[in-house]
Amino acid sequence: MKIFAFAGSNSSTSINKQLVKFVLKSFVNHEINLIDLNDYNMPVFSVDLEKNGFPEEAHHFLDNITKSDIIICSLAENNRSYSAAFKNVFDWASRINVKVFQDKPMLLMTTSPGGYGGGNVMSEAQKFFPQFGAIIKETFSLPKFYENFDPNNGVINPELLTALNLKIENFKKQLV
Repeated sequence: MKIFAFAGSNSSTSINKQLVKFVLKSFVNHEINLIDLNDYNMPVFSVDLEKNGFPEEAHHFLDNITKSDIIICSLAENNRSYSAAFKNVFDWASRINVKVFQDKPMLLMTTSPGGYGGGNVMSEAQKFFPQFGAIIKETFSLPKFYENFDPNNGVINPELLTALNLKIENFKKQLV
């Protein structure tokens, strides 16, 4: 199975990317394509710029999804919504193919330093991603990242780790 994975953040120390990397350890024997949004740096989307064509990075993002069987992502929350870096990639890609996520099964996650764990962006994505071709099979939000996650050991809160593992197993069962 081919997995396309990303964090919806362009931070070099992205906590969402750390969560994605930890979760990907549960997918041994799969082909994993973990991207960095910094490799998809494009001008801020506008209809004026669109008249000149689409950036190659937007096509490349969509090609990654086309070549995958599933999507695993964790969205950063900035001011209760998507990060500007992710939103820009998404905006460009959606103008090429409105079904950005191409009807692929998705494990959708969020994390943040706060107690809500990125719940605002999760709520927004759950509402809108299906309209753009995401088949969200499972979701997981990790609150209080710095209290519940260790860079060497991953999720260290036993209850949250159990919940995450159950979500991962349920996600895998839905792929069969």
